[in-house]
Amino acid sequence: MISVMVVDDEPTTRRVVRLALENAGYEVATAGDGAEALKILRDRRFDVLVTDLNMPRMDGRELCTAIAAECAGHEPLVFVLTARPGEGHRTWARDIENVEFLEKPASLRHLVARIAARLADANPEDSNRP
Repeated sequence: MISVMVVDDEPTTRRVVRLALENAGYEVATAGDGAEALKILRDRRFDVLVTDLNMPRMDGRELCTAIAAECAGHEPLVFVLTARPGEGHRTWARDIENVEFLEKPASLRHLVARIAARLADANPEDSNRP
């Protein structure tokens, strides 16, 4: 089963995104900020990471940088969600491999479809998986 980590400091956002992804057939874990997510990611691999940018303790950018450093060779596909897009965020997301930038409020249907499409692109032989 494909595993997804959802990282957002807003409990409602975590819950709604988690439910949408579980309904699409994914196994989902959640974290309230980048520091909590990184602790989980050190013990467990995920296929996909959905993260907010603006969070306390460790934001989404710092999380992605830490993942690139610590998980070299098995980095998850990353979907960055943020309510405060800026050109710096857009440029940063475009310049990092395996990162897609989506603005909040992102359609959950669109997020699920983008995850499925990116997974299919990354693993064409597994295109029948959710």
